[in-house]
Amino acid sequence: MVRSSYQVNTQRHMHGHFKKPLLSIAAGLLLAAVTLTGATAQLIPQVHPAKAGYSGNPVLPGWYADPEGVVYGKDYWIFPTYSARYEDQVFFDAFSSPDLVHWTRHHGVLDSSQVKWAKKAMWAPAVLEKQGKYYLFFGANDVHEGEIGGIGVAVADKPQGPYKDLLGKPLIGHIKNGAQPIDQYVFHDTDGSYYMYYGGWGHCNVVKLKNDFTGLLPLEDGTLYKEVTPDGYTEGPFMFKKGGKYYFMWSEGGWGGPDYRVAYAIADNPLGPFKRIGTILEQDSAVATGAGHHSVIKVPGEDRYYIVYHRRPLGETKANNRATCIDELHFDKDGKILPVKMTFEGVKAHRIKKAAKN
Repeated sequence: MVRSSYQVNTQRHMHGHFKKPLLSIAAGLLLAAVTLTGATAQLIPQVHPAKAGYSGNPVLPGWYADPEGVVYGKDYWIFPTYSARYEDQVFFDAFSSPDLVHWTRHHGVLDSSQVKWAKKAMWAPAVLEKQGKYYLFFGANDVHEGEIGGIGVAVADKPQGPYKDLLGKPLIGHIKNGAQPIDQYVFHDTDGSYYMYYGGWGHCNVVKLKNDFTGLLPLEDGTLYKEVTPDGYTEGPFMFKKGGKYYFMWSEGGWGGPDYRVAYAIADNPLGPFKRIGTILEQDSAVATGAGHHSVIKVPGEDRYYIVYHRRPLGETKANNRATCIDELHFDKDGKILPVKMTFEGVKAHRIKKAAKN
């Protein structure tokens, strides 16, 4: 698969249907398609231009879901799922931006040619940097008991890849505690530990990873897998730490329907228990439906947070018609997460002043 990148103007809006981006090389110039170093971009004009200096929502061109947002150095990155038929989900694209407004697409940072056991349904990247190496955890094959597939891990020398399979087999390939091995999120705790939360089918497990990500370490009770499923959980776990507290988040409802949403809990340690506090992201009849499977970006050195998520445009009913968006995430005086207001304008341009220490 040819790897390339191209600049897109993401200042755009969507209402009732999804639109692909207008290339920022010439205002008003309409092109049906353009080919850049082997990659093809289909271009149509903006429908509802965003406010000047704002990202616009959706922030990425095309159908992308399950976005993992991260900061590498002074750049924002998004690693999403390519939202299509399972059989077509055999690669990952990545997107980078210096300011949340101007984005570069890096096509095919990992594909099934580099993961011999992955045949379809490559989902929900989880990414991190460790000692100059970049790791991408992923689910593959929509695995059921007795089948080959599950959670894999790939490694690269740069955020944009190319990534290569680290193990040559799944890191987790079996059903434990009823949790399908998908939708992994890797959390680096302040004590240096790496925990991975994962699971579909309404069950969530946490495991502790070896420092080289080649296997699992026993948890405090001696077990390898601990179920931490909160009330309402469907899939898509996420964790971050703020003020010494552990914020555990997840998606509820059916991913293909309008009631997909995000809820959260706050705990004193990374193993829970996680008691549901409430819903913080859900459909809005004036904006979009099916809002969920998110991640959170904290700007290094600032008390500024963004939620990166997918949603389904109004008027769209196909399950895979999901678009990646960004909005601000806020907290009340007690540290609880305030409900997110989905927008078409997105977020204001913001450059990172202090490079991330990953």
